[in-house]
Amino acid sequence: MSYDFNAIEKKWRKHWQENNTYQTKVETDQPKYYGLTMFPYPSGAGLHVGHPLGYIASDIYARYKKLKGYNVLHPMGYDSFGLPAEQYAIQTGQHPAVTTEENLKRYREQLDKIGFSFDWSREVRTSDPQYYKWTQWIFKQLFAAYYCNDADKALPIENLIAVFEKEGNSNVNAVNACEIEFSAEEWKAFDAKKQADILMDYRLTYLADSWVNWCPALGTVLANDEIVNGVSERGGHPVEQKLMRQWSMRITAYAERLLKGLDKLDWSDAVKDIQRNWIGKSVGASLHFPLWRGVEGEDIDPKISDDTTIEVFTTRPDTIYGVSFMVLAPEHDLVNQITTDEYKDEVAAYQQKAGLKSERDRMADTKTISGQFTGAYAVHPLSGEKIQIWIGDYVLASYGTGAVMAVPCGDQRDWDFAKHFEIPIKNIFADVSIEEGAYTEKKGKIANSDFLNGLEVDEAIKKAIEVLEDKKIGKAKTNYRLRDAVFSRQRYWGEPFPVYYDKGIAKTIDDQYLPIELPEVDKYLPTEDGQPPLGNAYNWFWDSEKNELVGKDKSEEENVHPMELNTMPGWAGSSWYFLRYMDPHNDKAFVAKEKVEYWNNVDLYIGGAEHATGHLLYARFWSMFLHDFGHIPFEEPFKKMINQGMILGRSNFVYRDKESGKFVSFGKRKEYKTSRIHVDINIVDNDILDTSAFKSSREEYANAEFILEDDGTYLCGHEVEKMSKSKFNVQNPDDLVEKYGADTLRMYEMFLGPIEQAKPWDIKGINGVNNFLRKLWRLFHDQDGKVVLSDEKPTADALKTLHKTIKKAQEDMDRYVFNTSVSAMMICVNELTEQKCNNKTILQDLVVLLAPYAPHISEELWTILGNEAGTVSEAKYPVCNEDYLVEDTFEYPVSFNGKMRFKAELANDLSKDEIEKEVLGMEKSQKYLEGKTPKKVIVVPGRIVNIVV
Repeated sequence: MSYDFNAIEKKWRKHWQENNTYQTKVETDQPKYYGLTMFPYPSGAGLHVGHPLGYIASDIYARYKKLKGYNVLHPMGYDSFGLPAEQYAIQTGQHPAVTTEENLKRYREQLDKIGFSFDWSREVRTSDPQYYKWTQWIFKQLFAAYYCNDADKALPIENLIAVFEKEGNSNVNAVNACEIEFSAEEWKAFDAKKQADILMDYRLTYLADSWVNWCPALGTVLANDEIVNGVSERGGHPVEQKLMRQWSMRITAYAERLLKGLDKLDWSDAVKDIQRNWIGKSVGASLHFPLWRGVEGEDIDPKISDDTTIEVFTTRPDTIYGVSFMVLAPEHDLVNQITTDEYKDEVAAYQQKAGLKSERDRMADTKTISGQFTGAYAVHPLSGEKIQIWIGDYVLASYGTGAVMAVPCGDQRDWDFAKHFEIPIKNIFADVSIEEGAYTEKKGKIANSDFLNGLEVDEAIKKAIEVLEDKKIGKAKTNYRLRDAVFSRQRYWGEPFPVYYDKGIAKTIDDQYLPIELPEVDKYLPTEDGQPPLGNAYNWFWDSEKNELVGKDKSEEENVHPMELNTMPGWAGSSWYFLRYMDPHNDKAFVAKEKVEYWNNVDLYIGGAEHATGHLLYARFWSMFLHDFGHIPFEEPFKKMINQGMILGRSNFVYRDKESGKFVSFGKRKEYKTSRIHVDINIVDNDILDTSAFKSSREEYANAEFILEDDGTYLCGHEVEKMSKSKFNVQNPDDLVEKYGADTLRMYEMFLGPIEQAKPWDIKGINGVNNFLRKLWRLFHDQDGKVVLSDEKPTADALKTLHKTIKKAQEDMDRYVFNTSVSAMMICVNELTEQKCNNKTILQDLVVLLAPYAPHISEELWTILGNEAGTVSEAKYPVCNEDYLVEDTFEYPVSFNGKMRFKAELANDLSKDEIEKEVLGMEKSQKYLEGKTPKKVIVVPGRIVNIVV
């Protein structure tokens, strides 16, 4: 019987499905293991060979832990809300749910063919109302919470209301955006709307005007990671800054905990550093610069009160006397009010230009120097000097206070700005001259700074804060680069908010009426007056008396209120999905207490590094919040994380002569003026183009003419690039499974290199893995395909080969290293083949070792070995017996006067004298001694023999 991988793999896929082989089972006397990969967004293109890399690694490790006696939770689901399905709906009119369902079926078919041990009975889909019911519920929990700094945790908003009613907010130490102070009496006197607005400034999810990345073409807000080079990742449309009323999450309340929590995690330093930088903790001071109201300031809007100041945050308050000018973000609230008539047109033009850039582009552009003077001045809070106020797009309204005090002698960007606009520079560092083109970040002692003169930097910082606080013009402050996360999207295909508006007050719908499901709409574009797509829904009003959605015809009734028209972003559902896998069918809770206490947090999480900020930060934030409220027993969702490297495609190219239009083979291309064109790798074999297939591939190539190599072939160029449909280098895993088998694909993807590293895909290497599996198959069969297995006692050589492989595989698994294990098993099969080993004891352990990597062939061989009941997944992982690895002999390198001349294999149990005697008695030794008596013989047992003549 030959190795018919197609028949074998089809057989075992069916067996696993019919017998629920991978359904999670919990034996109370066994430890638990929770393995997870980042669940995919199911695009219409399906999987290419780069996508399964992390899934395969996760599957191998989950199978290994099952063999080691663990209760294993290894689920899979889909991040099934998203912009691509909505854009397709806009283009075609097809409901996003239909498109999504088709894509899900395609993904499931592909995943099943690769033989994953996912427990599909626990599948979750973020677009399933029974799933997003609990996303809505978590949103409500956040809405009903505030962050208490004294307790350093989230607490119910009712606690805060009780404090307001008793003593007002003067003693409240909470994360908030409230700008007023009030007494208990004043609180009670506020109307319902005023109280709701104040509470909104404290809630962990809240409504506020926020600067967002607005994409007019897509009609929605985009997250930073949805923007590439200033345009939308989807469609390449322009993105601009826009101030909009949005729901946001107060993730900044958790900034310090998110930062400290990284120290406990077994994640790569690279990812942890990315998060640390994103959170961006800065310790310094906040201080206030009053507005100048002299002659130059007469044009300032009289509505601005006399006590209005510009607040700035600085990590270097000691440089306050070096402030040479101020820069505000173009969107800063005060810009339009303080700009003088002389500069209004220039400022407006600059604001419009800056608004067309995304925040990411503004942060990344460190070379362009641009700005505009407002005509207004501030007052130095200590010296009383006038300071010019400029605007510049390198300052962001959403970061810090949206204003900076510019100290050119201590900051390169401020220096460049000052030199570009010829603003006088104040120097505050002793022994450092400010010359043309000079700039220093140092240091030296402070000078020209009144009470700071002569102090070193650290001492000066402390002194400056003391004085600023004493004069009540500043205070010590810790700032974070992390900003609150905008939680609204102007889309249809997303989780609806469980929110309606009663006379302008946002109210949430009671739990018993969740989920609030997406309504039907006639079209998926924004409404004619610019409202989000849900504005097109007819039945999108809440009857607070009947507690149900009703139609627009009842919108004027007293108890009927408009629903929120925005939907939640994609990261809403992906921030907690790992919890739902523990208890996916529970309709009473998002996860039962006993389930989450057993499975606890994820033991191994595998996914792409591109999610190092967004997804991972939000998931950590939600976990910390749910922990604060006692819903889960842990703060950190993912204990160990591995970022799989990218599998790069091997692109092929044809070369077209610019004059004749003929296609020139690679070897002849330098003889012509050619342009390089990507060609589909599926019509190229070992860089040789199938010219007939090429002519058939596109209508424009139907009459293509070729200039060939001397041997009559067309040779393509090649290059390693990211896999992409636009580069025609995408390799479909289905084709490889059909041609080589899923086991070959699984092992080859692991064999390519370390899981964390990027590696090029090369189809030529897959044959070696396929040949290895065929060689393994032949260990069990004779030349006629008949099973031939021996029950005799294993040989010492076979035991040694097996147990060194067990040791290597175990060590590699414990280090999450998979590529060298594949190599070790290849060596093992080669050695057993040379030994003509067909011993059942040896081969059975080898099959169990191989099972996590190549489960289909392992199941078949397990049955051939006589294991009729159960599957190989129920076996026990082999244990290495070190006794079999002890060598009886050692090959000594024998040196004469320090130079190695030959090797001598001697028994391990010889004494020094016996080793010396054996070596000196050898014929080769006599040759190098040349009849002389050795002056000295150095013997190190198990190491070397050195003879000094």
